[in-house]
Formats: sequence, structure tokens, C-alpha cells
Amino acid sequence: MADYEYLLVKQDGDTVRITMNRPERRNSLSSAHLAELTDAFRAAGRTEATGIVLAGEGKVFSAGHDFADVASRDLPGVRDLLRQCTELMKLIQSVPQVVIARVHALATAAGCQLVASCDLAVAAESAGFALPGGKGGWFCHTPAVPVARNIGRKRLMEMALTGDVVDAATAAEWGLINKAVPDDELDSAVEDLLARATRGSRVSKGIGKQTLYAELDRPEADAYAIAVEVMAAMSQTSGAQEGMAAFLEKRHPVWPD
Repeated sequence: MADYEYLLVKQDGDTVRITMNRPERRNSLSSAHLAELTDAFRAAGRTEATGIVLAGEGKVFSAGHDFADVASRDLPGVRDLLRQCTELMKLIQSVPQVVIARVHALATAAGCQLVASCDLAVAAESAGFALPGGKGGWFCHTPAVPVARNIGRKRLMEMALTGDVVDAATAAEWGLINKAVPDDELDSAVEDLLARATRGSRVSKGIGKQTLYAELDRPEADAYAIAVEVMAAMSQTSGAQEGMAAFLEKRHPVWPD
């Protein structure tokens, strides 16, 4: 497999393992990181593998968009970044392999979007999930698109409006993940579910998966088109700018609104 700056990628038998390896930035999704993930999934999709495991190194699975990248962009630039992220999410669902998220820690914003976009997800009991824009200055419009399709409207509204962290057990109950397991059983649980999900014809499985998404998520393209425009536009507001500046400067925000 190719060498990457922000990823560790290897093929182990019928499984390709893609591990985000930017722990010093909490595996935040800069444009460069998104580009590597997109390339890795495209490459994995062309292999004869039957499954792909998406994981993360460090104390956080993924903290979502990299504010240092977002804050430096104007409106067209943020729109391009969100479209790049959207294409990755759609790619994860379009590759013929079964994609399972191995969530060992916190997954927030676009990191939570990653989990929701995978076919399957198993989390350690100590993991957590959040759409934190609801308590900040930049609402999680695009992350909410696949999360809504996993957990339903009222639970989405709770996550999106409060920004609170949902623990792994609750995430499993709500349908954001398939199961929560003791931390020391995470790898075995991922392997067990992946083995069961990849049984049968590889071609049939791949076409079946793609057809399911075509049936279940037909409105998603329209939802993404709206969410990209609104989220990109909102990145230019004073609240979003203050929230990102406070985060980058490691201080408490002073909300203008």
C-alpha cells in the first residue's frame, strides 16, 4: 500500500486497515488529510479485499475539521473544503468493501460524520460522540446529514443543538454505532463483526451495499447540497470566526451574538 503523511495503511489478508495517524492534531481533517483518506479509500476500493477498517491513533478518533485550515479560507475556500469532505463520505459508502469504523475514543463533528458514513461501527465503552457546533459558533450542518440518517430527527436535534457528548452505550442504543464493547475487547469485536459482514459473494456484497445506499439515501444529495452552502456561508460569520480563533488561541470565546 502507498505511504502517507497522515495515515497508516496496510492490507492484512482480505482486510485493508486505514488508520488516521495525526495524533498531535487529534486526527483533525485538514484538506491534506482528507486528500490522503480519499486516495486511500479509492486505492482500497480497487483491491480484492472484502473489508476496510477505519481507525485512529492517539487520544481522539477524530476531532473533525481542522480549524486552522478552515479559519484561513474565504467563503469559496470553505465551500471547497466541505465538498472535499462530502466526497470522502460518499466514497466510503460507494466502495464495494464493507467499511467498519473502529472507534477507540472521542469522535466529534466531521469525525462523528466519518463514523456515521461507515457501513458499520464498533466503539470502545470509553468512546464518545458529539456534534459540538451547537454550543459553539459554527453549526455542524454537514456532519448532521449522515448522523440524521443513523439516529432519527429528535436524537439528531439533541446532539446538534446541545453539542453534548453521547457515550458509546447511548450511541449504540440510538443506532449511531452497532455496538459498544469493553475497551480491551474492541479489536476482537471489530474482527468478529467484519468477518460476519463479509461472508458470501464479494461482488454480490459490493453491489448489494451500493444498492442499499441508493435506496435509503436518495435524498442525501439534496441534503448535502443545502448543508454545504449553509455551513460554508456560516464559516464567515462573527460567531464562527470567534469560535475558531478562541480554539486556536486556546482561550475562552467571547461570543458576539
